[in-house]
Amino acid sequence: MTQVETLNGPIDVDQLGTVYMHEHIILVNREIDANYPGRFDEEREVADAQRKLRDLKAQGVDTVVELTVLGLGRDVALVKRCAEGTGINVIVATGFYGFDELPFFFKTRGPGSFHGGPEILEEFFEQDLHVGIAHTGVKAGILKCVTDVKGITPDVERVLRAIARVHRRSGVPITTHTHAATFRGRDQQALFREEGVDLSRVVIGHCGDSTDLPYLIELMEAGSYIGMDRFGLDTFLEVPQRIDTVVELARRGYAGQMVLSHDTTCWSMSFDPDVRAAKLPDWRYGFLMERGVPMMLERGVTEAQLRQMFVENPRAIFSRQGGY
Repeated sequence: MTQVETLNGPIDVDQLGTVYMHEHIILVNREIDANYPGRFDEEREVADAQRKLRDLKAQGVDTVVELTVLGLGRDVALVKRCAEGTGINVIVATGFYGFDELPFFFKTRGPGSFHGGPEILEEFFEQDLHVGIAHTGVKAGILKCVTDVKGITPDVERVLRAIARVHRRSGVPITTHTHAATFRGRDQQALFREEGVDLSRVVIGHCGDSTDLPYLIELMEAGSYIGMDRFGLDTFLEVPQRIDTVVELARRGYAGQMVLSHDTTCWSMSFDPDVRAAKLPDWRYGFLMERGVPMMLERGVTEAQLRQMFVENPRAIFSRQGGY
């Protein structure tokens, strides 16, 4: 049986159950916290995260893919505390989150740089996959990269190619952040294709921000899964339009290539919790099971299609392991 790495070690893919494929648990900017303390109460927020994850488990969700990587404030030891005792499987990621440029640490290292040497991004990603992240012993189970409004800048290209090459050697799946309005998933697929990546091993993220059916179908016809993964984030697209898009794509036979999620957090230093709750009340873990799924069922999505998107597609994504 194929296994996938989680916070608590490898598990069989059949144990993944119902999966949210694009979430975060806790986001702390450690530089802000160190220099301007008082905004983050670790004990309180860990306890709150545990409560929210237990509630999620009670709703029938078994696994969360936690996509906080370098550039977003990754702290796997903290995430592990949040997940303790909740019954939720958590798959963590390696990769880099940046819209256009890498930090100088990376700019001065690697081929053609001041220090030269091999691609340090690949070294870091490989270490996270095969040795473990920091001193936690936790191994990443998925690779993540980003292409946003500015497109594939030189530094973004460097990250994407490093991700592609590590993927080719390991077989670990790729998931992405995109800016759907500028069709960045198309750019990602083109670069991955150049690197010999099997596009059926890639989830093109944040496609739920778009109602452009021809674009979304194009990505799926090229082989990739698409992430309808920002439910409740109404600043990009409101819930009814997100539901309409999933319903129509399912009706056209594409349930086998969609995964569903929120891209939300238990707590994030970027948002005041009260302001976020007032402005984005649906941007929370509970939305899909409480409201999103009933809305889809009312509109004609079947129980079998929901199982496909929540259970069978994630299992298929993580089942295909091994380099090629």
